[in-house]
Amino acid sequence: MTARGRFITLEGGEGSGKSTQARLLAEALGAAGRPVLLTREPGGAPGAERLRSLLLEGGVDWAPLAETLLHFAARAEHVAKTIRPALEAGMWVVCDRFADSTMAYQGYGQSADRAAIATLTGLVGLVPDLTLVLEVPEEIAAARVRVRGLAADRYDRLGPEFHRRVAAGFRAIAAAAPDRCVVVDGSDTPETVHAALMAIIGRRWPD
Repeated sequence: MTARGRFITLEGGEGSGKSTQARLLAEALGAAGRPVLLTREPGGAPGAERLRSLLLEGGVDWAPLAETLLHFAARAEHVAKTIRPALEAGMWVVCDRFADSTMAYQGYGQSADRAAIATLTGLVGLVPDLTLVLEVPEEIAAARVRVRGLAADRYDRLGPEFHRRVAAGFRAIAAAAPDRCVVVDGSDTPETVHAALMAIIGRRWPD
C-alpha cells in the first residue's frame, strides 16, 4: 500500500512572497526525489479555477458570507479532484493558500462569521501537515505588490486597514495551532527565505 503523501500549505498576505516560495519549495522537493504537486487556491481544479475568476476578477462586491461560501465551494472541488487523490498516491502536495486564508481574509479581514468558517473547514475534512506563514512588514508588502507587474485583483485593491486585519488574523491562526503553523520572516531575499523553509521541513521530516 502506498504511504500517504504530505500536505504543505503556504499562507500570508499580499506581497508576502508565498507564491514564489511555493514554487521554489515544490522544485526543491522534486529535485530531492519527492513526487510533488504544486497547486493553489482559489483554484487547483477546473471547476475551482472558474470560481477563482468570479472571486478575483468578476467585479462583484460579494457579501462576506457569499464570498466565504464560494471559497469553500472551490476548496471542496479542489480537495476532491486534486489534493486528496495526490496525497493518496503518495505525493507531496504544496499548496499556495488553503483554509487559513479564508479565515484570515473573510473572517478577520471582512468580519465574516469565524465560527461558521471553522465549521466549513471541518466539513472539508483535510488539515495540512505543515503550514508555513510568511510575514513581512507592511511597507515591504506594499512595495512588492506595486512592482510585481500584475493587474491588481480585488484583494490587492482593498485598503491598508483591511490588510492589517488580515495580517493580524494570520498571526492569531498561527498562535492557535503551533504544532501545525510556523511563522517565517518573508522580508529577506527569496533564496534566504527558501533556505529557512527547507530547514523547517528538514526538521519536521528528517528522513
